[in-house]
Amino acid sequence: MLIDLLAAAGGEAPQNQFGFLEAMQQGGIIAWTIFSVLVIMSVGSFYILITKLLEQQKIMNQYKAVRNQFWRANTLSDGASKLDKNSAWRQLVDDALSAESQHHKLTDQLEAHDWLHGSLARSEQAINAKLAGGLPFLATVGATAPFVGLLGTVIGIYRALINIGLAGSASIDKVAGPVGEALIMTAIGLLVAVPAVLAYNWLQSRNKRIAGMLSGFSTDILANLTSRGAIKPEMLTKTSTQQAGKTTTGTTGSTARPTTTTGATPGTTGTTTTGTTTAGTAGGATSTTR
Repeated sequence: MLIDLLAAAGGEAPQNQFGFLEAMQQGGIIAWTIFSVLVIMSVGSFYILITKLLEQQKIMNQYKAVRNQFWRANTLSDGASKLDKNSAWRQLVDDALSAESQHHKLTDQLEAHDWLHGSLARSEQAINAKLAGGLPFLATVGATAPFVGLLGTVIGIYRALINIGLAGSASIDKVAGPVGEALIMTAIGLLVAVPAVLAYNWLQSRNKRIAGMLSGFSTDILANLTSRGAIKPEMLTKTSTQQAGKTTTGTTGSTARPTTTTGATPGTTGTTTTGTTTAGTAGGATSTTR
């Protein structure tokens, strides 16, 4: 509004010399270097966030196939054929079957449970280590980005003090540029650090959830192997029990009336009902049913 009034009065509008580009140009190569480092940190953080989210979601979606198809197979080998070849769940099954076959080749007396448990634990650790890849970068960005921005702040304030000393007075035109550059660097450092910290905590919590799924699945595999297929997850047992209950209810909806017949063999009297047969005493009197 004030600029428009000055222009209408014939005066020249004041030029803005304290914008972002002007502040960066005054900072020189040091300011541009710090800004470039912060941009690289930010791009790397968002790249890791997106790729890890896709990887985690893929594993969670594959777990549905494990619950619906894998445990319905007769053997672990048949169930493994229904899983994706490059999935984490297929890796656990393949490592378990490999450990079972290698156990018979060992010369030392080692219990099967300990050997299989150790093999599954190594497989879980390998999967969890792969899921955790890139998270240290997010933690590093969240911890160091504010200090990188603070470095630009310190340099900007230092340049402002030099300009004040050379000018002999703290005029606004000598101080505004370097101080503005300093504040911009602090703001950029915080904008880079905060999303990195949030992404790290979110991905870490999802990794813990996946680790719990992997641990439960490996426990079920171990129980199935050591019991030679007799033990399967409880959720499959509950489903089978519910289906059996529905079938029993449907077939026993009506009750047949009991019928009584009198045996015709001389000397032996027998009474027969539906589902129950009672033998009379041999040599007893014959009863007559009216």
